[in-house]
Amino acid sequence: MSNNVATLKLEKIMPKGQFDADAFFEALDKTRNNKKITWRKVAEEAGVSASTLTRMAQGKRPDVDTLAALAAWSQLKVDNFIQRDTHDSKPAENSIEDVAALFRADPTLSSDAKVAIEAIVRTAHEKLRNH
Repeated sequence: MSNNVATLKLEKIMPKGQFDADAFFEALDKTRNNKKITWRKVAEEAGVSASTLTRMAQGKRPDVDTLAALAAWSQLKVDNFIQRDTHDSKPAENSIEDVAALFRADPTLSSDAKVAIEAIVRTAHEKLRNH
């Protein structure tokens, strides 16, 4: 298979997108705040340099290994920070399931609260998805 054909096939399989480093850093900051720890402690626990986190705070993009380490530490899904071209991609088939799973995994919510929030989200999604 020629290189051009392989490239064309990959373009059709993989959606075009761009990583939203600012949104990822904001989510990291929320995770850090929830854990009530410093950025230095984040760096230590994630196994990345503190200077890398400083550069990210200034809008620099992390390298792939740093991104992987921070995603693993924070349990954030990197895919949630990929901006996709709306006319090239369709919404994920299981997006409501992903949202529900996030609430079910939240250790700060009681079982009743998890059920209530999931019901609210599912009802809102059902009512609003075709509007």
